[in-house]
Amino acid sequence: MMGGSGNPPLVGRREALQEIGRVLDAAEDGYGFLAMVGEPGAGKTRLLNELADGAMARKLPFVAGRAAEFEQEMPFGAVVDALDDRLEEHTLSLPPAALRLLGTVFPALADLTGEPPAASPESQVARYQLHRTVRHLLEELAEPSGLVLILDDLHWADDATIELLDHLVRHPPRARVLVAVAYRPAQASPRLAALVDAAGPQGVRVTVEPFTQSEVREFLGPDVSRSRCQALFKASGGNPFYLEALAKMADGAPAAGTALDRHWEKGVAPLTEMPPAVRAALQVELSALPPQALQMARGAAVAADVFEPALAAVAAEMEQNAALTALDVLTGHDVVRPTTGGRFRFRHPLVRHVAYASTAAGWRIAAHSRVSSRLAELGAPAAVRAHHVVRSARFGDTEAIRTLVEAARVVALQAPGTAAYWLRAALDLMPDNADGTYPDRAELLVELTHMQAVSGHAEEGRETARTLLGLLPLDDTVRRARTVHMCAVMERQLGRIHEARALVLDELRRITDRQTPEAVLLRIRLVADRIQKIDTRGAQAVLDSLPESAPGWGPGLTAAVTSMRTMVSYGRGEVEEAIGYARTADQLFSAASDNDFADCLDCFAWLVFAESFLGMYDEALRHAERLVSISRTTGQTFILGYMLTGRSRVLAQLGRLEEATAVADEATAVGRDLRSQEVLAYGLIQQCLTASWRGDHERAVRAGDEAVANDTGSGEWWTHMAHVARALAMINEGRLEEGATALIATCGDGTLGLDFSTLVICAEALACVRAAQENPADAANWADIAEAIANPALTGDVGVARLARAHAMRAADPAGSAVVAAEAAGLLAKVGRRPEQGRAELAAGLAHAAAGDRSQARERLRAAAEIFESCGMRGLHAQTLREQRKIGVRVPATGPPAKGSRGGRKNLPFGLSPREHEIALLVAEGLGNQQIAERLYLSVRTVETHLSRVFAKIGVSSRVGVATAMNRSMEI
Repeated sequence: MMGGSGNPPLVGRREALQEIGRVLDAAEDGYGFLAMVGEPGAGKTRLLNELADGAMARKLPFVAGRAAEFEQEMPFGAVVDALDDRLEEHTLSLPPAALRLLGTVFPALADLTGEPPAASPESQVARYQLHRTVRHLLEELAEPSGLVLILDDLHWADDATIELLDHLVRHPPRARVLVAVAYRPAQASPRLAALVDAAGPQGVRVTVEPFTQSEVREFLGPDVSRSRCQALFKASGGNPFYLEALAKMADGAPAAGTALDRHWEKGVAPLTEMPPAVRAALQVELSALPPQALQMARGAAVAADVFEPALAAVAAEMEQNAALTALDVLTGHDVVRPTTGGRFRFRHPLVRHVAYASTAAGWRIAAHSRVSSRLAELGAPAAVRAHHVVRSARFGDTEAIRTLVEAARVVALQAPGTAAYWLRAALDLMPDNADGTYPDRAELLVELTHMQAVSGHAEEGRETARTLLGLLPLDDTVRRARTVHMCAVMERQLGRIHEARALVLDELRRITDRQTPEAVLLRIRLVADRIQKIDTRGAQAVLDSLPESAPGWGPGLTAAVTSMRTMVSYGRGEVEEAIGYARTADQLFSAASDNDFADCLDCFAWLVFAESFLGMYDEALRHAERLVSISRTTGQTFILGYMLTGRSRVLAQLGRLEEATAVADEATAVGRDLRSQEVLAYGLIQQCLTASWRGDHERAVRAGDEAVANDTGSGEWWTHMAHVARALAMINEGRLEEGATALIATCGDGTLGLDFSTLVICAEALACVRAAQENPADAANWADIAEAIANPALTGDVGVARLARAHAMRAADPAGSAVVAAEAAGLLAKVGRRPEQGRAELAAGLAHAAAGDRSQARERLRAAAEIFESCGMRGLHAQTLREQRKIGVRVPATGPPAKGSRGGRKNLPFGLSPREHEIALLVAEGLGNQQIAERLYLSVRTVETHLSRVFAKIGVSSRVGVATAMNRSMEI
């Protein structure tokens, strides 16, 4: 039980307690994340109890749960343990669809009517939407007093729980929520271990160290002799739980290898961290119990981590009254402890482990079978019974197989990793020559492949797909083609591009008719690979051998082939032809049903990208939104990341940056869950670009660095785009020369695998940099390059090229530069590229000001400021306001004090004083120390002193960090 548990006074742990106090104090103001890390028995749970007591003392509500060793596959086990009781008592104001979605995870919110669990198809399948809904749930539960969510033993948590926590640290609840977790470092997954670092400044790690020798003496008390203290310290290594177990032994620590552990842990994974002496000590403790109490302890260990006495009695084969009497003995010996709702749990997971492992293997199987049967009698759903079924089923047991398959399908949408585990178990129970009484093995393998792919286990999915190919007869070309297609996608996500291509080619050699739908499906897979390399010649060679359509082709396949032609034509520079194909693809796409795209959905990502290159933004956005919906509805999350990235790209081009950011964040989350470097990089590229546009330079560069770090060296389009995005972020951050050098290296001579639109954007950025560096000749060179690349049929690209020319002209001919910049603004406005339109308006305003035409400068700068403000481009908006002030325009000060603050420090962010806040805002506007000193009539030294305090209070070490923090604070 967490909080108020009546534990004896804590020994040592001064630094850990101080850190806990600081974290709780910080939780009064907003989100925080605490990771308690230590070996088994080190005292993590005890410190979490102290955290709970500290929360109670501060009147901060808390909930607590833990993962369990023998229920590791249970979806969201620790989170359900923590929140479910609270949800039974709390009336939520979330929308009905959100409540139904949460009901698929939390029993307290389960829809008892038997109706489908969610209102919309997207809600049913997107675990990313579930993550957001849980975040909103925490925000609601945190009102009005805050919330501390404590999750213990997360080294045993399932993948779905870690995915959820990863989402929460990257997208924190906007409320006073503290998430505290504890885990063993040796057993923690890399993703779990990385959570505290991903939480950034809000993340705190506390390492729970063993006791020192003096602390051991304090722990044992004055009645234990010094020599025994030393012996116990040596035997326990200072581990509190081990120390306590050994101290209970009347004659000191037992020797390993005695008869006590003769049959130790047969069939149970051993705890390698636990010393044999401690293991034996716990066995002695349990073996000293009366026989019925020991039997009840073993039944409880089988039943559940938090067990109901009745179910534990069934497992132990005991009559209810005898079981309750035995339970009294167990509580009296502190083997188990009561918890909420009339349930009990072992005092420590290690005690449960010893009780479970002390059972004979046959008895253990029978106990799980008894529990499974009892749960079935009670009407428990398959997902609840599956844990016991998988540990007790006999080979060939059809009922067990069907239960596991049913359970897998129930949890597949939110916890595909668990679904894969249960499907694998079901397949292992099936005989090779299974008849019609069993589920179809091939269909189960298809489902298993899919679950492994979407849960981030592409390596396992690849092997399953290859197993399936070995089972399918050669003449089953349709299912073979679908399997090869999925296997190729997984090979790509594993970075095995050449293997993916070889697999497709090998299967094509077996198909005699190359125009059949299954053959075409594989051939356009080859086209997609060539597009990634910007190998238009290779892609065109495949497309030339395909007709526009053929008998047997469905509407989806016909539209997919035309979509590929669109992208390849654009890549060859045949823009008019590409536009024609795009219009045809739009018609075909609109006429087809969602089901028509089931086998070839990934091909349409290239239609969205091609349309964004061609300036067909409305069509691209419409298609992207439908493709995202289909990907979610059909559960094809292994290609969802590409669709989301395409959608984010178009939204950003149109200036809908807040939406673009949210979609890019989801694309990145998809990539992390898939553990695919390629999909993750796609999302990070868009995160980088959108954050840079919005003026969040620190986040932009961080995303760009991570995108580049995921470059596999394949030389494909996305690997080059990662470097482009980071270089542009550096330029926008103000690192002009470093960014320009990186951009030039990435673009090369224009033949290194980038699209024409991106090359025009890069040339314009370089012209802007060189103009700022007062190098008009090089700026003109880059403007020449931009104009040479821009196709006259693409108005947006022409507008960007004209903007590059305006940059180059400004020094020598500011009036002419203003005219060209205004022309660029008009072209960009015509196609709806508002961020670049705003930049063109800013360039025109600067040029007019340089030419002495203040009236036109005011007009252009006003237009730029309006665009930047409406798009949420804070950095450029602040720059524009500075330029307006320079020419005498009175504009509101950035970031006024909160209403009612009267300029006082109480409502200012980060605890800044009014003067510190004023200086921080000017830093966010881009002013240097000398400029700030002149503005505020201070000395430069005084500004520097205030700024050092600003750095310390905000917790940053650079002016960029100050600007980012202040811009974020103004959003709240």
